[in-house]
Amino acid sequence: MKEKIIIFDTTLRDGEQALPASLNSNKKIQIALALERMGVDVIEAGFPISSPGEFKSIESISKIIKKSKICSLARCLPKDIDIAAQSMKYATENRIHLFLGTSNLHISSKLKKSFNEIIDMAISSVIRARKYTDDVEFSCEDAGRTSLDNLCRIIEAVIDAGATTINIPDTVGYTTPTQFKKIIQTIFRYVKNINKVIVSVHCHNDLGMAVGNSISAIEAGARQIEGTMNGLGERAGNTALEEVIMALYVHQNILKKYTNINYKEIYKTSKIVSQFCNMPISVNKAIIGKNAFSHSSGIHQDGVLKNRENYEIIDPIFIGLNNCKLNLTSRSGRAAVEYRMKEMGYNQNDYNLNELYIDFLKLADKKGQVFDYDLEALAFFKKQQNIEEYFKLEYFDVHTKLSGLSVASIILICGSQTNIQKATTSNGPVDAIYQALNKATLYPIILKKFNLIANGEGKDALGKVDIVVQYKLRNFHGVGLATDIIEASAQAMVNVSNYIWKSTQVNKELEKLNK
Repeated sequence: MKEKIIIFDTTLRDGEQALPASLNSNKKIQIALALERMGVDVIEAGFPISSPGEFKSIESISKIIKKSKICSLARCLPKDIDIAAQSMKYATENRIHLFLGTSNLHISSKLKKSFNEIIDMAISSVIRARKYTDDVEFSCEDAGRTSLDNLCRIIEAVIDAGATTINIPDTVGYTTPTQFKKIIQTIFRYVKNINKVIVSVHCHNDLGMAVGNSISAIEAGARQIEGTMNGLGERAGNTALEEVIMALYVHQNILKKYTNINYKEIYKTSKIVSQFCNMPISVNKAIIGKNAFSHSSGIHQDGVLKNRENYEIIDPIFIGLNNCKLNLTSRSGRAAVEYRMKEMGYNQNDYNLNELYIDFLKLADKKGQVFDYDLEALAFFKKQQNIEEYFKLEYFDVHTKLSGLSVASIILICGSQTNIQKATTSNGPVDAIYQALNKATLYPIILKKFNLIANGEGKDALGKVDIVVQYKLRNFHGVGLATDIIEASAQAMVNVSNYIWKSTQVNKELEKLNK
């Protein structure tokens, strides 16, 4: 019989602590609603004693969220506990989460108390919290470096005082899965009243073992996993909930566990958290990274096209992703090229696959990644292979005024002609130069994605601008690199304009062929 694992999300508390700036109340509410739709059991909404704004955010979340339990964090101090309870007065279900350092290092250097005094603080705090709610969680901060004797002593004491969940945090990501599993096993073996509570774990990723430690804890008897979406959190982050959730799903026949998670909401929730927190997701991030369901190797692409299970253990549709992606690079084989052409609506009789593949490899070696419009050009308009770029940015000048207006002037070489344009907007210098470029190219481009990344560090760093635009319902990707952000942005748009121009030339040739 399968047992349920409680999913405790602390994105709004531990995750937010790692952000350069605090989230506003509206963003926190939107994230909380996404977590509720995903089926998270407990949402730790924040640390209300930390600021009036934090208190109000938790209060607002408590009014809106009905299906997930709301949790507030508190130190083992009377005022903290009272404020935590007040912040959740509108919640349908609530939990007070107490924490207190238990390792010798925390007790001596941070709290400056004896271990007996720590036990007394923990007991009195649990008793006080139970006056407000019958759901009290106690965390032994830095449990990973706490002696097992002391850990068992304080756990037994707070259970007797009324704690209903005991959380074992590996606060600094110190332990290995084997060590952490032994800690959980020891607690179950020697704490005589442990069967009265849910054992929870909260692992950090300093050594890259947070998910591994969480899974090993489940094997040892833990029934609640704490973590964050995308692994956000202090230092190297927390347990990535999406990874634990999918590990439990993939290995449900072995682990015999289940969650109440709505799997199709995982990808969407991850994107919402990434966007609102302004924390990009690493392309190779497990489960939700851009490359998690992408394939570049020709052998892998051929295997996936024949049967996805050859190289995918999870169906991307299951977590809310539309499909896998085949990156067309010099490592791709004929099968991938043929597949992309078929996806675009072309039959084998429309082109010569052998010739196309030879030309494709040459372009892939030169360009890195080949897109759909490149394939069309290679298949139907071979002159496009070596043709010079149609658009070239000759000059630009941007001014931003105190009034908020930005004025951009450009000189763009369009084939054999020179086009001079000027644009004024109130949306910043990048928007101004994009408007000027749109006037020059006559392309009604819609900007769908803009991403700025620093390549390098310090004064020698280059700004890399990565954009995706839409033109006539098709997406085009462009990259610009320069020491100046505006120049990098402009180059990215010029590159996109060249891709669009090539695509339009291909369409003209295809029309001739069809006639």
